Amino acid sequence: MTAPPVFRARALSRVFRMGEVEVHALRDTDLDIAEGEVVVILGPSGSGKSTLLHMLGGMDRPTSGSVHFRDLELSGLSLADLTLYRRRHIGFVFQFYNLIPSLTALENVAMATEIATGPRDPLEMIDLVGLAGRKDHFPSQLSGGEQQRVAIARAVAKGPDVLLCDEPTGALDYGTGILVLDVLLKVNRDLGTTLVLITHNAAIGEVARRVVRMRSGRILEVHANAAPKSPSEIAW
Repeated sequence: MTAPPVFRARALSRVFRMGEVEVHALRDTDLDIAEGEVVVILGPSGSGKSTLLHMLGGMDRPTSGSVHFRDLELSGLSLADLTLYRRRHIGFVFQFYNLIPSLTALENVAMATEIATGPRDPLEMIDLVGLAGRKDHFPSQLSGGEQQRVAIARAVAKGPDVLLCDEPTGALDYGTGILVLDVLLKVNRDLGTTLVLITHNAAIGEVARRVVRMRSGRILEVHANAAPKSPSEIAW
């Protein structure tokens, strides 16, 4: 990687204890992600990919090991400082959209800017995801793909350095999923936002510069794509 790392994970492990049973969700994981990179973390359910995403996003703490965001070690932060870290640096996009039904698309996006330190213009973000003409519609008046694009606009309106996406196309059909992937790549291309996307769909890895394959809490391989494809070129 030529760009400096935005994330550095070293010997990262996460163990969940349920009674006397220990579940090793993440095992001795090392990973660097560069500034401005598009990375797909690929694996089946239970592979550890969501746990890794939660560590990068400051939503959970490792049992052992460390994870750095630039020069900031996340594992040493208090809960209050982790909240500030997420607020200032991280945007989240999940499989389900979590829009507020009583607010319009534009109002949902604008709400995120109220707690941001360097927010972007909500109307510009709605336009970025191709929904300027639907800005005054409520979530119930939008399709699933349109709601997901509003969720992306909301995440990006905070002005995050990194966008962490957890199965963002998992609830969408093929055509709508292509539109959503196009929008995510546009955010990376136009705004320089680092994009980390987790999925179980191997075809989606073809749009990324690097693919991280996981199984049983471990990274099996990291594969570089010399010529990433556009979403319309992949066969799901």
